[in-house]
Amino acid sequence: METIISLKNVWKIYPMGDFEVQALKNVSLDIEKGDFVAIVGASGSGKSTMMNMVGCLDIPTKGTVILKSNDISKLSESKLSKLRGESIGFIFQQYNLIPSMTALENVMLPLQFQEVNDSEAEKRAEAVLKLVGLSDRVNNRPSQLSGGQQQRVSIARALACKPEIILADEPTGALDSKTGKEVIAILQKLWKKNKNTIIMITHDMNLAKAANTVVELKDGNIVNIEKNKEIVEY
Repeated sequence: METIISLKNVWKIYPMGDFEVQALKNVSLDIEKGDFVAIVGASGSGKSTMMNMVGCLDIPTKGTVILKSNDISKLSESKLSKLRGESIGFIFQQYNLIPSMTALENVMLPLQFQEVNDSEAEKRAEAVLKLVGLSDRVNNRPSQLSGGQQQRVSIARALACKPEIILADEPTGALDSKTGKEVIAILQKLWKKNKNTIIMITHDMNLAKAANTVVELKDGNIVNIEKNKEIVEY
């Protein structure tokens, strides 16, 4: 299998006054193209820092992060931003939608950052909104959508630039259990049918059963990596 993101001996250390906080300690992980990986752990285990590393949102204090054969520490900020924008779609617990924009306009936004022309951007935005079941909500603003619908818009926005990787940070954290299951079902569909690489950060071990590979963090260390013997279908 081809490795799409690789962490090699990664440390992330934050200075806190006279102290240092070691958020990640000598972590190594290869994420294979086309896998569905759940990164799990309790609060304070290093999940958020791990998300910043695998999402190439931050560079390590020590060690190497490779995204699609590129050492991110050696890229200029503009080149890293371009590579990240083309390669990774982000889904956050808080949907981060712009209230004054319609669903369609929110989804078109990353395409405009990538300088896709308006007619192509609109066509692609409509297609991904259809994929997440929101064809009838394209002109609704966030305040006119339920929490689950807003999260679907954020998934559509993540898909707009056709990224190979979808990084979902606690994607069901603000949703009730039924709606949360619907969101996980969409992620599984993207993994199985679209062949996206899915990386999901979660504290919920039950949700992790939806993934193919589970990476467990504790106190900034990877303590276990295993394949799910029985993947729960959502």
